[in-house]
Amino acid sequence: MIRVNVNRNPSGRISSFTMEGHAEFAEHGKDLVCAGATSVSFGALNAILSLTDAKLGIEQGEEGGFLRCIVPENLPSAEADKVQLLLEGMLVSLQTIEREYSKHIKITFH
Repeated sequence: MIRVNVNRNPSGRISSFTMEGHAEFAEHGKDLVCAGATSVSFGALNAILSLTDAKLGIEQGEEGGFLRCIVPENLPSAEADKVQLLLEGMLVSLQTIEREYSKHIKITFH
């Protein structure tokens, strides 16, 4: 199962998220849950890196199955708003996948 842990600060902003595990929906290379979750998360991070000046803390597992992103606390307000919008969009997409494939992906908020 893919486990997504989302951490929010007291104001409700996403401060970090971790995605780990494997969906095990289908064999490697044919797993649409894994492909969808990976595309959504990496797409959001690539959008943040391309469209903002934010320097995210990103950590990946060498063989897949692990992604961590930490949002810097000291972003200017306009940059922070852009980052949050893109991360919230990522969550909407991941929650859509979770609704259809809840045996293979679980999102938890802290």
